[in-house]
Amino acid sequence: MATLCARTPLAMFALICALIFLGIALLAVPVNAQQPQFQAQTSSSAAPAPLIDPDASAVKEQNLLRESPRIEGTIVIPEPREHVLIQPAGRAWRFFHEVLLHWIGAVVIVGAIALLAIVYLSIGRIRISAGRSGRKVRRFNAFERFSHWLTAASFVVLALTGLNITFGKLLLLPLLGPDIFSRVSEAAKYVHNFVSFPFVAGLVLIVALWIKDNIPRKIDIVWLKEGGGFVGSKHPQAGRFNAGEKLVFWFAAGGGAAVAVSGYLLLFPFYVTNIAGMQLAQIVHSLIAVFFIAVILGHIYIGTLGMEGAFEAMGTGSVDLNWAEEHHRLWLDEEIAKGRGPTPAPEASASPAE
Repeated sequence: MATLCARTPLAMFALICALIFLGIALLAVPVNAQQPQFQAQTSSSAAPAPLIDPDASAVKEQNLLRESPRIEGTIVIPEPREHVLIQPAGRAWRFFHEVLLHWIGAVVIVGAIALLAIVYLSIGRIRISAGRSGRKVRRFNAFERFSHWLTAASFVVLALTGLNITFGKLLLLPLLGPDIFSRVSEAAKYVHNFVSFPFVAGLVLIVALWIKDNIPRKIDIVWLKEGGGFVGSKHPQAGRFNAGEKLVFWFAAGGGAAVAVSGYLLLFPFYVTNIAGMQLAQIVHSLIAVFFIAVILGHIYIGTLGMEGAFEAMGTGSVDLNWAEEHHRLWLDEEIAKGRGPTPAPEASASPAE
């Protein structure tokens, strides 16, 4: 009995150890059961991965775009247009802006300059056939000239800053470097935006002042048939504005309205239209602006180098009597009938004592 009692603590200790070991073994069974699978995965991942050809294993982007016109995703921003990731129209617009517009602008603007140079070299400056008389006729008052120069100065600034947007990266960036070019372009963009307001104001004034004098008439067809004085030595008669000036007026009115509306859609994006509308506005704005520049280059040429005495109309407001008789005889007759005839000749205005 004493011997059993002496052995009981040892037996109890052995039994407790056996139970603990059995519990650990039971807890370890699930881990051990998964171990072969883990080892299999490890052994398979250790094998060299096969080479993957992205073009062969992925869907072609063009095929994907043919299935759906655009690729959209899911985002947390509550704005529908931000869901669009890729759209073919965006790539078409980028091709227009980065490639087609460069070619169109270069051909139209450089072509206009080349044509004007050819005209000047072939026929030279159109002179006043009878020479200057020294007598002046009032053609434009101060407010008309202010409206014209407000529009003209604003247009020149808009044209230069707009051309920088289109051709600046090609022409100015290599000359100025990225830092200076970025600062110049940023300033030009702000100037372009703000100068648009006086341009529109001047355009509205011009249309309101001169629309009644730019209504097409039958005499305009005759003027066009006779080449407007550029062909031969004959000067076809016209009213206050000839057919050429009327064409410039209506192009400026219509084109100016189009560039203004499209420009303000770009200046205030997405207030009125969506992405497609913004792209269309940019295309309309740039194309009309390019042709606008070409037309105004012709207008500037005729008013300066192309015709003697033409600049004085907007420079001083008065033109020589002989110039008015040769180019705007119908208008001159109307002015004389209204009692707004030419000033006296210099000899007649001199006093007898002189």
